[in-house]
Amino acid sequence: MVFSGPLEDRMALRDLLDSYADAVCRHDAAAWAATWADDCQWELPGFGTFSGKVAVVETWTAAMQGFPGLVFQAWPGAMTIDGDRATMRSYTAETYRRDELIHRDLGEYSDQCAKIDGRWCFVSRRFRALHRQEDGA
Repeated sequence: MVFSGPLEDRMALRDLLDSYADAVCRHDAAAWAATWADDCQWELPGFGTFSGKVAVVETWTAAMQGFPGLVFQAWPGAMTIDGDRATMRSYTAETYRRDELIHRDLGEYSDQCAKIDGRWCFVSRRFRALHRQEDGA
């Protein structure tokens, strides 16, 4: 089954994913940081692997300077929960304007999550680009 584990945990993981997406759209570094574990890892092919919440958030904050008006959407494709650990696959759609073009990027994340102090957070996220489209504005 693509979704397995207690419904309460699956809903909490969906809330985690939605909180992440909302923070991206609002460029809210504190809210975005709150979705990550302290010992997290973020892997972005072509850019590197960033380890630890401080490095992850610093990287994201710097990168977001180039994405004003970004609309970031995310939805789960699969979740498997085993106690206080979970794996999740999610898909993303990003729309933003840069260099007089409208960009639409689709991607996939492979996630490891953990429930820490009763709250789910990302331990690792590995991104994979699926499609990029650019249109004149």
